[in-house]
Amino acid sequence: MTEFITALGLVLVIEGILYAGFPGLAKRMARQATETPESSLRQAGLFAAIGGLLLIWLFKR
Repeated sequence: MTEFITALGLVLVIEGILYAGFPGLAKRMARQATETPESSLRQAGLFAAIGGLLLIWLFKR
């Protein structure tokens, strides 16, 4: 559970840096996400999730 909380904290840090450091970019990305078809967003999310799992698996074994 500690690793999960650490990972969640890291996600929040990365998002916070994006919003604090590059607010214009964050707005453009959000606008672009609303204009992107759901199927493309779903595929990108699935790819990111699988990639994250592979990274965790590679570094934890």
